[in-house]
Amino acid sequence: MKQILNFINGEFVSTGKQFEKRTPLDNSIIGMVHEAGKTEVDAAVQAAHDALKGPWGKMTVVERTDILNKVADEITRRFDEFLEAECADTGKPKSLASHIDIPRGAANFKIFADVIKNAPTEFFEMATPDGKGALNYAIRRPVGVVGVVCPWNLPLLLMTWKVGPALACGNAVVVKPSEETPSTATLLGEVMNACGVPKGVYNVVHGFGPNSAGEFLTTNQGVNAITFTGETRTGEIINKAAAHGSRPVSLEMGGKNPGIVFADCDMDVAIEATIRSCFANCGQVCLGTERLYVERPIFDEFVARLKAGAEKLKLGVPSDPATNMGPLVSQEHRDKVLSYYKKAVDEGATVVTGGGIPKMPGELANGAWVQPTIWIGLDDSATVVREEIFGPCTTVMPFDSEDEVIKRANNTTYGLAASVFTQNINRAHRVAAQMEVGLVWVNSWFLRDLRTPFGGAKQSGIGREGGVHSLEFYTELKNICIKL
Repeated sequence: MKQILNFINGEFVSTGKQFEKRTPLDNSIIGMVHEAGKTEVDAAVQAAHDALKGPWGKMTVVERTDILNKVADEITRRFDEFLEAECADTGKPKSLASHIDIPRGAANFKIFADVIKNAPTEFFEMATPDGKGALNYAIRRPVGVVGVVCPWNLPLLLMTWKVGPALACGNAVVVKPSEETPSTATLLGEVMNACGVPKGVYNVVHGFGPNSAGEFLTTNQGVNAITFTGETRTGEIINKAAAHGSRPVSLEMGGKNPGIVFADCDMDVAIEATIRSCFANCGQVCLGTERLYVERPIFDEFVARLKAGAEKLKLGVPSDPATNMGPLVSQEHRDKVLSYYKKAVDEGATVVTGGGIPKMPGELANGAWVQPTIWIGLDDSATVVREEIFGPCTTVMPFDSEDEVIKRANNTTYGLAASVFTQNINRAHRVAAQMEVGLVWVNSWFLRDLRTPFGGAKQSGIGREGGVHSLEFYTELKNICIKL
């Protein structure tokens, strides 16, 4: 049986308490994960502090970034190992993970290595009463030990999205991956050692939230800053923990993202993008579209074409090149998604397609499979229109005017992302500017330039990541004033 260990101070650490890692494909056990207790978490935090006082803290930016480029190259060299580990944990198709999860996970180290080498700071000349003047300039210093709490939907990509800039800025990290997807964070420990990353710079502790590794990490006062991606409820708990000690947080949380489709859209473009935004990664994408507003003149055609696209999706094992949709991450999550499927019908939805569990052959019948699902016939008050589901489903609703749809799209406690489809460039700018979200795509979905700000408004998050915006969280900017 595969043993998934903690990684502390450059060593793999076993514990006396383990939990099962089951594959979502057929619910069979594929590994035992060693759960970190308070002792292990405290040791990881101390190792990180020691690393900051040791060789890592004395390295130049060029020396650090050279190592991070080696890390990226080693992930690429071991591409197949990372791909196998990611697909085993998540059940997602290799066709998806091989194009997004693993290459983007490696690229995050190179991107932020380049960002930190080229990031400017401020300089001001200042007049003084004696006429001799003063000079002010700013320098960046690492914030210290960063607690990194990661989600299960894009485990490697979203973990390195935080670890990459944190290490580029000279910090040390303690990573708490999701208990559902522990493998690639652990495998990255081997890469760190192979590339000469000093002991204690990168640490991994496994476990759950309350009374486990998550709580022990976020309440440890040796952790100087906490970055988190996941559901809003967990983010609120972490925010409260970080308030003790007034530690900074970066929170990328839930979403209930709208897609707005105007009658003058390019229908082919809108359908292609919304099929991906609703069903990619089995709907387990924080940026996914769970609310679709379609202008009334094209409503029926749009629903029919979206239905046809959903029904062409092939559910299957990751290794099948034809597979473009895998299972949900776990049986527990499937139970949650299916409860929303039932609630939609109970509240009067018409099921256009899906709405249940697909028939899968053999042992796959034991997996966490659900059907891609489309509903119509609901209004904005329906539960499945208000609450984040995080499954392969969407509600399609008609609208009649621009002002109406903007108001309806913004009528949510979330504010992560939105998509707008129109060939009227004036409308595109006008509507995008009025969306109460952190990201707006026009005539596309999930196009990401890693230099741009990423994050949410309202209950979707605090702070921004990406490019120089990540540096604002992972460094302290210090002003130095020199009297001449």
